[in-house]
Amino acid sequence: MPGLSGDFATMPLRDAVSYLGNRRSSGVLRVQRPGVFKELTLSQGAVISASSNQPREFLGQFLINMGHLTEDQLGRAFETQRVTDMLLGKILVMQGIIPEPTVQNTLNLKFREMLLDAFQWVEGEFLFEARDVVPLGEGLDVRVDLQDIHREGEFRETAWQAIRAVFPSGKARLVVDERRLPDSRQPGSRDERLVTHIKEGLTIDEMALALHASDFYLYQRLYALYRQEAVKVREDPPPPPAAPPQPAPTIIGSESPVEEILHAARMFLDNCNFRDAEALARRAYEVAPSSQTAELLKSAETSLHEALRLLLMEPAQVPSLLLPQAQLKTMPLSAPERYLLSRINGTRDVAAIVRVSPLHELDALKYLQGFVDSGFVKLTPA
Repeated sequence: MPGLSGDFATMPLRDAVSYLGNRRSSGVLRVQRPGVFKELTLSQGAVISASSNQPREFLGQFLINMGHLTEDQLGRAFETQRVTDMLLGKILVMQGIIPEPTVQNTLNLKFREMLLDAFQWVEGEFLFEARDVVPLGEGLDVRVDLQDIHREGEFRETAWQAIRAVFPSGKARLVVDERRLPDSRQPGSRDERLVTHIKEGLTIDEMALALHASDFYLYQRLYALYRQEAVKVREDPPPPPAAPPQPAPTIIGSESPVEEILHAARMFLDNCNFRDAEALARRAYEVAPSSQTAELLKSAETSLHEALRLLLMEPAQVPSLLLPQAQLKTMPLSAPERYLLSRINGTRDVAAIVRVSPLHELDALKYLQGFVDSGFVKLTPA
């Protein structure tokens, strides 16, 4: 069959998936929106391999969330992968850490979630390239029928409406009634960890990172507990009104604001001030997305990423907290910041923390450097 392409405004992704599944198509399906890229290999209308630039959609993250793998085990598997260049699933099976059927089932879940997550996008683009011969994925025989994914997507559309009516925001905190919790909870189980995080006062977004969880399965479980009257949204007092935003200074001249931002970003980049260059390039891309601003942002990100890796990871650096956890809990931190700070124990080096986190490496390194600059964290050579 010929290729297929479009944007979600003219053809929703779920319709494209149904079309490709009905025709038992083989080839490569690419799905993207700004900052997010997914690629799925299809064989006769089934997904047999999938990759994403979103760390939360990596195989290791699913395995941790399902309770099959610890962060330390994942870190050691990554070390083996770095030396051998083998695929993660094969490493875990060969080392006897996880049985092959478990890896296959988790890959099945990963393939489904990657597409089902994109079904929720309002904006985005897809491109399908037909190919006669396609490679196998993780070295394990996994096939997920596109029509099954399409049917699941129809169910989830209704499920999300009910879930959002109860949990409208990931910033919500919850309360738990332990008397109404299921009696079947086991120590260390996902439900037990979930309840622990609720008691700790984590927001839903913070729980997702702490549990390495995909959004739907976390919200689905919370909704099930809500239906059992075991959890509900905590009624916090409204936050104080935010200060009105201060207008950014403008330079009077013939150039447009975007051109001024681009000019400043290039100057910072040329002078090796990669942090400010990346921040300005990102602002320019958000204000006026184009091939020009996207190229500058990519260049700034690459330069900043390399600089932070040299500063924080080469040679290895071990972060330690300079503030007590009790004080950190009272500070207005984002969900990613709280996750990273919770992983700092004075023994793991930066690379070990970043590799297993559900965050982009550049974002994690930026947060960690920010902690150092703010005096929250000190670094010691490993």
